[in-house]
Amino acid sequence: MRKIALGLMSGTSADGLTVCAVQIRPFKVLHFKNYAYPSDLQQKLLMAYSLRAAELSALHFELGRLYAGTVQKFLKEFSFSTQEIEVIGSHGQTIYHGPHDKTPNTLQIGEPSFVAAQIGCPVVSDFRPMDMALGGEGAPLIPFFDEYLWGQKTPKILLNVGGISNFSVVGKQVKTFGFDVGPGNTLMDLACQEFFKKPFDKNGAFAAKGTPDKELVRRLLAQPYFTQKPPKSLDKNAFGEAYLKKYFFSLKTPHDLLATLTWFTASAVAKAVTDFVPPAYQKELVVSGGGCYNKTLLSYLRTLLPQVKVTTTLAYGIDPQAKESAAFALFGWLALHRKINHCAAATGAKRAAILGKITL
Repeated sequence: MRKIALGLMSGTSADGLTVCAVQIRPFKVLHFKNYAYPSDLQQKLLMAYSLRAAELSALHFELGRLYAGTVQKFLKEFSFSTQEIEVIGSHGQTIYHGPHDKTPNTLQIGEPSFVAAQIGCPVVSDFRPMDMALGGEGAPLIPFFDEYLWGQKTPKILLNVGGISNFSVVGKQVKTFGFDVGPGNTLMDLACQEFFKKPFDKNGAFAAKGTPDKELVRRLLAQPYFTQKPPKSLDKNAFGEAYLKKYFFSLKTPHDLLATLTWFTASAVAKAVTDFVPPAYQKELVVSGGGCYNKTLLSYLRTLLPQVKVTTTLAYGIDPQAKESAAFALFGWLALHRKINHCAAATGAKRAAILGKITL
C-alpha cells in the first residue's frame, strides 16, 4: 500500500484550512483543497491575541477538533484510506509571533491530539519553537522546502504572498536564504472589506482602476524594517488595521487606496530583491500564495523588476495555493524519519535541526 503525507496550513488571513496530500519520493502534490472557516471563527482567530487564557485554551481545542473533522472530510472526498496516511504535518494557526520580544516567543494553536486520535497516525506540529530555542526568528520555514525542490537547479527567488510576503533564494551554488519581506494581502484585504464590502480584491480589479501614490510608498519604505538586514520576520499584525488607518486613509478614493497598497506590497518585494539578492540571482521570481492571482500586483512586480522573469509555481507543477501545506507535509515526514527539515540560514538559528513535536 502506498504511503502519503498530509500537510495542514492556515495562514495569517485565517480564512480557512488548506489540506494537501503529497507523495514524498519522487515529490508530487496529489490533491489539495482549501476549506473555508465560518466567518465567526475567522474573526475569533484574527482577534485571538487579545483573548484571556481560558478563552484561548478553548479556541486551541475547538480548532483541533475542526482540523480532525476537516481531514476526515478530505480523505473521504479524495478517496484516501486512513491506512495510507503515514504522517500529518500541521502548521497550526499563528496567534502571535514575537521573535524580538524581551522573551522571544511564538504561538500556533490547533491541538494536534484530535487529528492523531481520529485519523490514527502521527501528527507533527509546533515547528517554530525549536528554531527559536536555537536563536532563530522562528520564520520563515519555507526556504527549506524551496531548497529541497529547487536547490540544485537554476537560481530562483520564490515569493509567497500570503498575509505577509516572504521569499527564499535558492539554486545551484546558492547558499539558501530567505526572510519576511513586508506586507502581503492583509492590508489590501482589510481595505477591500472596509471600502468595497468584499473579502479581497479579486484579480486586482479595484486596484487597476486607481492610481498609486508612489511618493507615499517611497516614504514608507524608508521605515526601519525595510532597511534592516535579514534574517528577519514579522508578526501578522505588523501590517494590520492600525497601520492601514495611520498611513493610507487620507488617500483620495478607495480605488487609489487599493492601487497604493498594491504598489506598496510590490515595492517592498522589489526593494528586498534589489537590496539583498545578488544580481546574478535576480533572474526569476516564482510567486505563490493567494497574491499570485492579483493581476495588478504581478503587473507592478514586472514594472518594478524589469530584469526578472515573473511567473508562478504553476509553471513547476505546484498550485500556488498548495505550496505551503505541501511544505508542511514534507516537514512532518522528515521529522517522523528524524531528518533535518530546517534551513538555519533563513532564520538565523545556530544550526539546522529537526523541527516539530510528534503526537502519536
